[in-house]
Amino acid sequence: MAVHAHPDDESSKGAATMAKYVAEGVDVLVVTCTGGERGSVLNPKLDRPDVWANIAEIRRGEMDAARAILGIEQAWLGFVDSGLPEGDPLPPLPEGCFALQDVDVAAGPLVRLMREFRPHVVTTYDEEGGYPHPDHIMCHKISVAAFDAAGDAERYPELGAPWQPLKLYYDIGFSKGKILALHEAVIATGAESPYAEWLARWEDRPDKGPRITTRVPCAEYFPVRDDALRAHATQVDPDGFWFQVPMELQQRAWPTEDFELVRSTVDSPTPESDLFAGVRGTAHAR
Repeated sequence: MAVHAHPDDESSKGAATMAKYVAEGVDVLVVTCTGGERGSVLNPKLDRPDVWANIAEIRRGEMDAARAILGIEQAWLGFVDSGLPEGDPLPPLPEGCFALQDVDVAAGPLVRLMREFRPHVVTTYDEEGGYPHPDHIMCHKISVAAFDAAGDAERYPELGAPWQPLKLYYDIGFSKGKILALHEAVIATGAESPYAEWLARWEDRPDKGPRITTRVPCAEYFPVRDDALRAHATQVDPDGFWFQVPMELQQRAWPTEDFELVRSTVDSPTPESDLFAGVRGTAHAR
């Protein structure tokens, strides 16, 4: 089970890993906390009034397309996108939005899904949300709360029989090592690196590379990831940043997607190369 804040997050974070496990016969469920109703239209070709007027419906259609490409199952938690506050000072969050929900209450629907789907492994964002969007931070909070509660018969007893997932991971999408490896690989071809400005600003950002415990080899599924990402056409410019580095170079320079193991009830020494390390052959039956 991969828990994400908005439609498109599943395709930009851990998508190749999910596609790999789907190909191996693993059941994969993406849980999308909000409908992305307040997301920006980031593809200039679709920045039109008719798109903005129907953004919620369009984003659901994009999610359907991405789900089919990745071969996953997907469920909506039904919360309302909080939007990304901008300005100084920041404006208040919209009333009723996801980020303003009580964590214990908002974790309830996710507990229900964990008990119904019965995942062995759960992935989500770290305490900063991967980046500090209020919905990403809230996604982290309810994911951890639900992971800890799903197996406890005394908590949320009305939401189904207890089920304890065995491992919880945070997605570490970008580390300094990864960005530097991609940057140097591009420079070696004589091309201009799209990561130069990013690296120049890195001193202001913590490097999460030391937190990585698990590197999943999944380079052959990078094209599936990109196809799923392009399915979110309002959110991703197909001629933009994410597609500037040639696929073969990406696959060679950094062939893994990376995670931090933060909870485990099984014996799985790190570093790992498999989210199911310690689970295969020992997991309680679904």
